[in-house]
Order: sequence, then structure tokens, then C-alpha cells
Amino acid sequence: MTDDRWRSPLGTRYASPAMQTLWGEAHRVALWRRLWLALMEAEKELGLDIPDAAIAEVRAHLDDADLAAAARYERRFRHDVMAHVHALGDQAPAARPFLHLGATSAFVTDNADLIVVREGLRILLGRLVAVLDALQGFARRWAALPCLAYTHFQPAQLTTVGKRATLWMQDLALDVEELSHRLETIRFRGCQGTTGTQASFLELFGGDHAKVRELERRVTRKLGFAEQYAVTGQTYPRKADSAVLDALSGIAQSAAKMALDLRLLQHEGELLEPFESEQIGSSAMAYKRNPMRAERIGALARFVISLQANGAHTAASQWLERTLDDSANRRLALPEAFLAADAILILLTNVAAGLEVREGVIRRHVDEQMPFMATERWLMAGVAAGGDRQALHEVIRRHGLAVADAVAGGAPNDLLARLGADPAFAAVSPDRLRAELDPHRYTGRAEQQVAEFLTGFLAPLLTRVRPLAADADPAEIRV
Repeated sequence: MTDDRWRSPLGTRYASPAMQTLWGEAHRVALWRRLWLALMEAEKELGLDIPDAAIAEVRAHLDDADLAAAARYERRFRHDVMAHVHALGDQAPAARPFLHLGATSAFVTDNADLIVVREGLRILLGRLVAVLDALQGFARRWAALPCLAYTHFQPAQLTTVGKRATLWMQDLALDVEELSHRLETIRFRGCQGTTGTQASFLELFGGDHAKVRELERRVTRKLGFAEQYAVTGQTYPRKADSAVLDALSGIAQSAAKMALDLRLLQHEGELLEPFESEQIGSSAMAYKRNPMRAERIGALARFVISLQANGAHTAASQWLERTLDDSANRRLALPEAFLAADAILILLTNVAAGLEVREGVIRRHVDEQMPFMATERWLMAGVAAGGDRQALHEVIRRHGLAVADAVAGGAPNDLLARLGADPAFAAVSPDRLRAELDPHRYTGRAEQQVAEFLTGFLAPLLTRVRPLAADADPAEIRV
């Protein structure tokens, strides 16, 4: 039987299986069960009379939740957490009296969300590292190749292909720093009770404040967190979600900027995204090679960036200790932001690893503009040979404008020949004028900056963050 319902393309086309599984229902429920187990274990360790058999039964059913049974319970109770409490109680009857003891729903929902966010950030950090690894080789290979630099998308002196790549890498490195900061400072909600006062746990432990504090520390450690929030209401602060969405938006911004640059450069014919041997660029125009990957990155990035404001509005609109208008929104915004960011970085890694540099086109574009860029040096050479600076400037201006008009009409750039034939430059040797057309003399420290960036900044950063990152699986892309 086919399922005719709409399914998100984030699941069917774009995001990796790893990220989809992370946000899937089965994984979420398995985390709930681990949280209930950790709570029962810690409560028993601190003196509550919970039988060993109860804990053993829960441990035996961490990953075999009967989702259909839970769905039936939810239709009866209209409460998802209690539905799963009953479903687990059916599988672990010895544990039924002790499940969720002292806890509120946010104990499992919020703490599980924090675990998923943590693992999602690790996946994205791994993908960022993979992109930077691919771009490192590209930047190093093309560190010295002169190309036109642009301001206002108008030719503006020269840079190198490798130096331009470091600008993309710098943005992505800032995202690496932000994600690693989020991972290093992420906190657990812990065991706070219904309004954050821990009153239910204080009751369970007969008013022993020290045991309540120790319970929270133990549960926090069992779930792999170093810290928990010092205080909460019923939920952890929704500012935490907003900060995570800020970080994901940052990734989208960096990727979109690089993708847009690539689309411009592909139009110029200088730098092209990968194109497979049997790939079809257009159903009608068979000759076309469209930058489809870069365009999709831009489309997905726009979606992720739009979710940044969503998280901010949710954080700003929470009432007092808790209101439920965050719940349905977070079920949409958080998973979709992570899945879309995952898809963006999969595409970006593919693009970065397969960029095609067309040296001949780049050289031709540089040669077309070099005479204009050399005019200031030609002016100084004329002055050094005894000429009048203002008079030489006027000669260059007059010839330069005439050549610019001719070039716009398709003629070659013959500014060097015109100046060489002008009496004003008779004292300057043709070889001296021609020497100023070497593009490598116009790229400044670009080549050295690439080396310094890669070794002095990027290498130490990646060494520091690699232990935090999950290995980036080579996810297939669908163009």
C-alpha cells in the first residue's frame, strides 16, 4: 500500500540519513526511555526503594518502543508523554510504579531535545570541517593564480583564486567557532519539577536538599553533560534554541555567500561547480551547464535564515514559568533548521571538492584589464623618465577612455601600443611599459596570506574542534 501523504523534501531529497534518524520519533522515544532509566537509577542510588527488577526491565526495552501502542494510548489520553509512560509500563511492568517518579513532561521532552541538539551540532560541525578540508586543498593549489578582484562587481585590481577561497573559509571558520562554543557550553535541563522549584523531588527525599541537588548532578552526568542550568521554569530557556538557530543561520549565510559568488563566477566562465558526465543542465537547452548545486544552497539557506527570527520570537513570547505555544512551533522549526543546514553543508562539500578552475578564461579576463590596471605604474614611469605628471595623466586618460569604448565594442585592449606610440611616453622604453603588465606584480601578499591563513589560523582551529565533531558521512546528493 502506498502512502499518498505529503512528505517534506528535507527527508526525501536533501538531508542525510544520519540527521533524519537523529530527529526521528524512534530516536526521540529511545532518549525518553534513557532519561527515565537514568532518573530511576539515580533515585535508587540516593535511597528510594526501587527494585532492581524495575531498572533491569527498563534497560531491556530502551530501543524497542511499540510506537503503534503509544499512538493508541495518545488517542485516549491526548498526552504524548503519558502515552509513552503507559506503553513502556506494558513492556516493563515491574517498573510501572516508578516510571516518571517526581518528573514533569519537560524532564523527558526538554532534556531529550538538548541531547538531540547536541548531537545535531556535532554532525554539522563535522560537515563544516569537511567543507574546510576540501577548500584547504583548493586554496593551496590556486594560491598564486592571479584573477580579477571585484568591488561592486566591477573589476578592481587583482587577487588570486586561492585568496578568494580563504574569504569563504574565513566565514565558515567563524561558524566553526560558534558551533564549537555552543557544544562546549550546552547545558542540561536536569530535574527541576513542574515549575522549576524541585518541590516534587524534595518531597520524594523527605526534605533533603542535598539529595535533590545530588540527584540532578547524577542524572546530568549519566546523560553526558558537564553542566545543567542553574535555574529553570518548567522548560529550559528558549533563548538557548534561539542561540542555536542563530548559529545555524550563520552557516546558511556563509554558504549562501559562497554559492552566490560561485554563480557569478560560473557566469563569467572562470570557476564552475561540479557537473557529472551524464548530468542534464536543462530539459530544453541541452547545451546548458547550470549552477544547480549553488542555486539550491541559496534556496535552502534562505529557509534556514528565515527560521532565525522564529526562534527569537518564541524566546520572547514565553509567559512566566511556561506556556505551551512554543511546543508545536519547536517541533517544526528545530528539526527543519537542522535538516536544512545539513543539506546545505552536504551540497557545499560536494561543490568544494569538485570545483573546476578554467585558467584560460581567468587569464584572458586578466589580460583584458591589465593595461587599465597598469596605468598608475606607467604614469610613475613616465614621471621618472622626466615627464610632467599632469600632462602624462591627461594622455593616459584620453587614450584610456578611447580604449575602454573600443573594448566595449569587442576590440582588443591596445592601450599599451597607443601609449608606446605617443610622444609623451617616448622616454620610457617599451620593455619597461610591458613589464608592468605582469599580473603577479599586482596581487600584493595574496599568496602569502593564503599560507598564513591555512597554517597560522585554520590548522590550529581545526585541530582544536575535531574532537567535538562527528565524522561527516559521505552523504549522496540529489541534484
